Amino acid sequence: MYDQFRTKAEGVSAEVHRFQTQTEAMDFILEFMKQENVSDTPNQYAVWAQCPFLEQADKGKVSDVNGLYFDINRERANQARVGISQVDWALADTGTLVQDASAIDKRLVSTLPSIHIALLPSSAVLPDMASWLSCVNPKNTGYISMITGPSRTADIERVLTIGVHGPERLVIVCVDELGGDN
Repeated sequence: MYDQFRTKAEGVSAEVHRFQTQTEAMDFILEFMKQENVSDTPNQYAVWAQCPFLEQADKGKVSDVNGLYFDINRERANQARVGISQVDWALADTGTLVQDASAIDKRLVSTLPSIHIALLPSSAVLPDMASWLSCVNPKNTGYISMITGPSRTADIERVLTIGVHGPERLVIVCVDELGGDN
């Protein structure tokens, strides 16, 4: 199922990476932020929404990153280059990420920065929407976000434009250790 998800997600311009361990994924994220020149300068910040991945991470590695913030508000997220959040599921047939974004920090980091890094447990890749609907109780979810590739629109003279209403880059980091193999 992962291979189908990856093919579909890359087909809509997402970048997909898979790691066995959280340590490997963290090393990738830290190197990515370095390459993107994350710093303590407006429009170069990184913001990271609280999530299980972060709770289990080596705090020493992330505490040394200049310009990386965990206390998130609208202004800081709007001035961030990179936003990092953990998503809850993925749909293999469309390459779509699904996130219970009831917490405002998840919405802010996944919509305002120009780059969104989405952390995904590999085991959370489901075949399709029907499979997802069968495992979700709507009463337990206050705000569901579905993300299929970077933000795009073609409503201006039918010219495709990337990043108008959200991130212009979507980087999906699948982690086997966050939920086993799929």
